[in-house]
Order: sequence, then structure tokens, then C-alpha cells
Amino acid sequence: MLGLQSLDSLYLIAALILLVIVLTARLAHKWQLPLIIIALGIGILFGSDVTGLVYLDDAVLVNRLANLALIFVLFFAGFSTKRVPRETILVPSLALATAGVLLTAVLTGVVLWALLGLGFSHALLIGCIISSTDAAAVFSILRARSLNRRTSSITEMESATNDPMAIVLTTAVILFIAASVVDPLRIGASIVWQLAAGIGVGLLVGKLGCFLFDRIKVIDRGYFYIFMIGLVLLSYSFANLVYASGMLAVFFAGNTMGISNITHKSTLSNFLDALSTIANAGIFVLMGLLAFPGKFGAIWLQGLVLFLALTFIARPAAVFALTAFSGLGPRQKAFISWAGLRGAVPLVLATYPVAAGIPGSGDIFSIVFFAVLLSLLVQGSTIGKMADWLGLTERARPRPTQSMELVTVHTSDLQICELEIDEDLYEGSVGVSDLHLPAETTITMINRSDDLIAPSGQTKILPGDVLYVLVKNFNIEKMTSEIVGHFKRKEAK
Repeated sequence: MLGLQSLDSLYLIAALILLVIVLTARLAHKWQLPLIIIALGIGILFGSDVTGLVYLDDAVLVNRLANLALIFVLFFAGFSTKRVPRETILVPSLALATAGVLLTAVLTGVVLWALLGLGFSHALLIGCIISSTDAAAVFSILRARSLNRRTSSITEMESATNDPMAIVLTTAVILFIAASVVDPLRIGASIVWQLAAGIGVGLLVGKLGCFLFDRIKVIDRGYFYIFMIGLVLLSYSFANLVYASGMLAVFFAGNTMGISNITHKSTLSNFLDALSTIANAGIFVLMGLLAFPGKFGAIWLQGLVLFLALTFIARPAAVFALTAFSGLGPRQKAFISWAGLRGAVPLVLATYPVAAGIPGSGDIFSIVFFAVLLSLLVQGSTIGKMADWLGLTERARPRPTQSMELVTVHTSDLQICELEIDEDLYEGSVGVSDLHLPAETTITMINRSDDLIAPSGQTKILPGDVLYVLVKNFNIEKMTSEIVGHFKRKEAK
């Protein structure tokens, strides 16, 4: 048996884990399973209860390592969350990511308290831990299929933004349980401060990052990667120093920079995407190593009840209640409910009670782990079938595969802007020569069904086209309004 007595053994095991993850990625794609479940399974395989190659039972260490990985996952989630139409996507997404997380946590806790006889505080803690959905799992599955655009966008944005709320709620409930003197006002004030200050720190660091990126005159892009990692760690650590939510700060720092025009943005996005993928896989491997499947025999019933309560009671109730006036139909709401996969964040949060010394925390981790495993297996493998059954699958729609970046280390108010004419929202066409674009604005390229078109005055712009427009920063809104304004908006169904 290989142990961890030498660094060479550690390196060998790490190499085997990484290689097996990549080699099994094809199976994950074939079975429509999130790759992270492969990473989780590999962690279990190499762990104590199966092959015994790695013995890991230090939840505090795993908690610290997982938190470090999680901040990069959340930063990229914020960085990749774009500005979206307020009335159609942003409002329902944020409602689900905030009030939805709270409602899901409370309803799940109540069901566990009623059916399993758990203490209400511990039942509520489990509800908070498992209340957020997994962005990596949701993105990897939904973006591999052609679904109703609004439904998939709401689901994706919710999954990208709901982790901080779950983290704050879990931290607050742990504080409530661990406190020798319970002061609801103090705990309530702590939650408000963590939320408000976390957002404030994130916006501050994000703005600082944008300001500094525009003034760094370094040709080698590698320095930009180092600088970006520094900003991620700065937002997290500074927020924690002022007792704010570090995770929330990380997300909003990433979002602030993601919606800004910074140097090497496309390259940085690719770097952060890769870093997030590595971090996500690392989290699941760690959680698999920490899990002891031999204990599942004692907690499988509680884990099953948790999964059923969350999937068929709490999640649907929260979705249907908070999207009542969103214009979404019953089929769309049902799909959003089913697409709420659980993943990395609940597993990381499940180590918090262990690290805090909460009584019974070992069972809490095992119960949450079992429920997350069921969620990934059951929901992860059936999302596509559910979309087909609900009639939400649309004809294949090509997504742009080319990305362009105007790279310069000098300050410029010009950028290449990507504009998609959403075929779900608009119909008609317009000729390039019929547009009255702002000065110094040029449509440089059109991506149509993965074909690249060099436009001329006679070129017609059609719904589904992705335009790449060279435009000055202050003319972006005017350019967008001019182009989109020539299309007729479809009536909502």
C-alpha cells in the first residue's frame, strides 16, 4: 500500500488522480454526467475505505484547502456573469439566489426536523449547507444542450450567484449554535454586515483591479495572471479581516472586473476558466478522500430523506413561489427546479461544522455528502431527458466559438464588442448600409452558424448572428441600441 510517508508517493498518487480524471472525461460526457462526479468517485476510490492509498480524516485541513480552491471558483463565476436583461433574467435569478436560498434552507430544515427528529438548529444547519446549486455542474450540462434561452440563462445565473448567500447563512447558523449566549439581534446584524461589507469590499477591489490593469505597462501576459491571482486573494483576505463575507467579496470583485473592459480580458478569462476547473476538480477529489463510504450504512436513510426533501419539496416550492410573477410557465419552473444540482459548495460547507467543533458534525458531513452524490447521479444524468419531456429543447443553435481581443498595453477607449442578436427575442433583418452607427464604429466580423463573414454594406444582419464591433467605450450603448432597434421584438409566449 502506498502511503504519504514520502513526497514521491504523494506526487505519484496526485499524478494518477489527475490522469484518471482526464481519461474518464469522455465517459462523463457520454453519460451526460458532470465531470466533477468523476473526480468525486476517484477521491473515494483512492480513499481510506476502498483502496486505502490515501488516509485523510483531517476535516480542518480539508476545509482550509477547499476554501482556497473555492475562492477561485467563485471569482470566475463572478467574472463570467455578464450584464443581462433586468426584467427577464436578472430579477428572477437574483430572487432565487438570495431569497430562494433562504427559503430552500428553511423548508429543508423544517422537513428534516419533522421527519428525522433532528434538533431544529441542526436541521436548519443542514438546510443552509445544501441550499445552493453548483455552477460548474449546471454550466457543463446546460451548455452542452440547446435549451430555451431564458430558462437556461436564469438557471445558469442563479447557480453562479447563490453560493455566497448559502455561505453567509451557514456561518450564521454555526455561530448561533456555538454561541454560549444567543443574541438574535447580534447575529442578524452580523449577517447584514457580512452581506453589505462583502459586496462593498468586492466592488472596491474590483474597481481597484480595473484601475491598475489599465496602468500596468507589461508586455508579458504572465504577469497579468500573477496580478489577477493577487487580486483574488486580496479581496478574500481583506474582507475576512473586516469580518465581512470573503466569498461574497470574491464573487463581486470578479463580476466588477468581468463586466469591465480590462487589458487581455479574453486571455484572462481563459486562464481563470482553467484555474476554476482545476480548483473544482480538486475540491471534489478532496471531499472524496475525506468521505468514508463505510459510514453510509448508518446514514443512508437521512441522506435519502434530505435529497427527497430538497429536490421534491423545498426547491420546487422556492422556485414556484419566487417566480410567480416572472412570466415563466409551469414547465419552465419545473425544469429550473430539477436543474438545481448540488455540488462543491455544499461539500465545502459541510466541513464547516466539523472545523467549528459542532456536536454531531461528522454525521452532518456524511449526510450532506450522500445527498450531493444522489443529486449529481440522479439529476445530473436526467436533466437532458427532463428538458425533452417538458418540451424545452430547441433546435440546435450554434454558439460562437471564435473570440477576439483588442490587445494593447496602452490606454485606449476602443474595444471589440461582441453583440449577439438573440433569435429568441428578435425577428427580421437589417442591412449594414441601413445602420447609422456612431463615428469610428465598424462591424468587423459576423459569426453566423459558425461561419465567419466579412461584412460589406450589402450584408444582411439576421437573428442568431454574433457581431464583433470595433467601438469606443462610451458609444457601446448607442451602438447596441442602433443595431437592435432595427429588429422587431417577438411577443412573449
